[in-house]
Amino acid sequence: MDMDPGLQAFKEESHELLGSVEDILLQLEAEPDNNDLVNELFRAVHTIKGASGLFGFDDVVSFTHQAESVMGRLRDGEIKLNDTLTTLFLDSRDHISLLVDDALNGSPGLNEESKAKGVKLHDDLGQFLNNQEEEESQIDATEMDISNPIVDDSKHIASDNWHISLRFGQDVLRMGMDPQSFLRYLQTIGDIVSLTTLYDDLPDAHDMDPESCYLGFEIDLKSEARKEDIEGVFEFVQEDCVIHILPPNSHIDRYIELIKSLPEEDLRIGDILTMTGVLTKRELEEALAVQNEERQQDDGHIGKEHPLGEVVVEQGVVETKVVQAALDKQQQTTVKKAEEKQSIRVSAEKLSEMINLVGELVIASANTEATARQAEGGDLIETTAALSHLVEEIRDTALNLRMVEIGTTFSRFRRVVREVSRNLGKDIDLIINGGDTELDKIVIDKIADPLMHLVRNSLDHGIEMPEQRREKGKPAKGTLKLNAVHDSGSIVITISDDGNGLSKEKILSKALERGLIKPDHNLSDKEINKLIFEPGFSTADAVTDISGRGVGMDVVRRNIDALRGQVDVDSTPGAGTTFSIRLPLTLAIIDGFLTRVGQNSYVIPLDMVDECIEYQTDSDTYIDSNFINLRGEVLPYVRLGELFNDADIVSHSDNKLNKENIIVTNYAGKKTGLIVNELLGEYQTVIKPLGDVFKGLKGISGATILGNGEVAMIIDVQSLIQVAQTADVAVH
Repeated sequence: MDMDPGLQAFKEESHELLGSVEDILLQLEAEPDNNDLVNELFRAVHTIKGASGLFGFDDVVSFTHQAESVMGRLRDGEIKLNDTLTTLFLDSRDHISLLVDDALNGSPGLNEESKAKGVKLHDDLGQFLNNQEEEESQIDATEMDISNPIVDDSKHIASDNWHISLRFGQDVLRMGMDPQSFLRYLQTIGDIVSLTTLYDDLPDAHDMDPESCYLGFEIDLKSEARKEDIEGVFEFVQEDCVIHILPPNSHIDRYIELIKSLPEEDLRIGDILTMTGVLTKRELEEALAVQNEERQQDDGHIGKEHPLGEVVVEQGVVETKVVQAALDKQQQTTVKKAEEKQSIRVSAEKLSEMINLVGELVIASANTEATARQAEGGDLIETTAALSHLVEEIRDTALNLRMVEIGTTFSRFRRVVREVSRNLGKDIDLIINGGDTELDKIVIDKIADPLMHLVRNSLDHGIEMPEQRREKGKPAKGTLKLNAVHDSGSIVITISDDGNGLSKEKILSKALERGLIKPDHNLSDKEINKLIFEPGFSTADAVTDISGRGVGMDVVRRNIDALRGQVDVDSTPGAGTTFSIRLPLTLAIIDGFLTRVGQNSYVIPLDMVDECIEYQTDSDTYIDSNFINLRGEVLPYVRLGELFNDADIVSHSDNKLNKENIIVTNYAGKKTGLIVNELLGEYQTVIKPLGDVFKGLKGISGATILGNGEVAMIIDVQSLIQVAQTADVAVH
């Protein structure tokens, strides 16, 4: 059953905010004095609490309020962030996530184990509050019944509290809104110190309409929220009620701090004062109205107007030093008039569907262009060429929509490294580079698990215990590096550690024991290292919760192979290990180089094509039947026709009239020549999967449909080279 749109939006926003909470906490470990991060942390948790209150998720509100209170003390500098508090906040974040999911699923409640953990976390958080909230606790213990509000004359409006004057419109009940729910929601952003119900508009009983609302409220609210947040509580009824919000008068210093903490953007004075809660929208509108009156003199000519800052000071709604702080902020801000970036949430399924349709459009465009060329119509060819150019731009734009930065995936491992290293008794620092490198979201989603396996193995097997590192003359703290970089149309992700490295002797011993190699083997170091990707292979001395069961590395290779990628491992004993993963940027559409071998067409990814040269058997550049001398460089080559058993090519292989060309490909720094008959040029290629029947086919990564309806195979350069090295073909 589809979720209510409001709940769906809450689900997406809360999960996004909870992810940011984790990232902020892990960043704060490295920057404990970063006030901007602390403020961002508080705002994220506060937003989750407020949104939960709007939907009546009381369990979420209750627990989140406790965490928010501790974070408030952290923001105010009353407590300091340490390892214990960070761990408590992270565990609290996980519990909030459980509560949110439980509320969204409509479950009867958490299981007993989760409930007990939540109670303990609540109590642990309470220890950081000390007696600071004793007064609030007493208020909570005798909390007023919102459903039956009473007048309490013993309470008065304090200068440190917000005062809200609220008059609901008579039609609020008819619109399906419950005034009581808004008052409950108001409690999620602060504590109602006093609430007075006004009955002035209540008619006589015989004139009363049961569907009309006649009540008003005068509310004294103790809260650290901004004025905009308080107004947001009444967002759905703002047009049908009268609301005046008077801010505390004794928070001048805090207003100044808020102004200083604003982002470095080109803002007007009015924007600065309203963003920080100094001015209400009504006060701003009144000040602008005064400016407008001064601008237009009685005779209709343009007059001299006072700056807005002077107007609000003269009106007595803002103090002079607050306006001066806003002016200082303007002077410090460099003029940044970049385009305002707006974003909307789009379903991943809809995006994938659009990209599939764009792929079909590419094929249809190619078909149209081919038909135009066959018709030899000059105007038609020109028109189709313009159409093809537009289709290419649409293709690139569509693919860019699904490109996201890999840094979000990398950031998930900060907590993994933190918790796993502590469980193992190790001290490990995670360094992330290239987080802004973009990759297709589909690829990122599928690479997350392989990366997790590699990171956990590096933490467990790679980096030594602190005492072992000291004995080897290394720093006690180990280092794990995640890096991403674009290279030749691919993305290369590396996971490096400065640990003990792979033990060649252990790998060979296990491989011999399991019959993976023969005793008289002649394997290179690289080939030996790759044995760790065999199913069930493990050199761990003991099985742990982290690794050692031999069910991870083979999964890594299978998943990466499924993405048309490649994984390599390079290790130096005593110095560390580096895993390198090379992946295509997208799995949908690529630029290809179209070739023909006999009667069959093949597409080679354009990013892997270095150059094309003519094949000449009488040239002295040919060293032997498998290599040529390419400007002093030895280049191996293979014939696609013979590799794929093309009967037409094999039967005419001695025919000297068959013109041949060599396409020089470059993959991961390795060059290889592919001999074909015809070079047909660049071609936009829509990748079509071959299906499970051809899943194990080597040398082919997919297929595409050409403009004339012909099916062309897409060459997998990496696996093709591997196949060619072991293929038993007669090369001429």
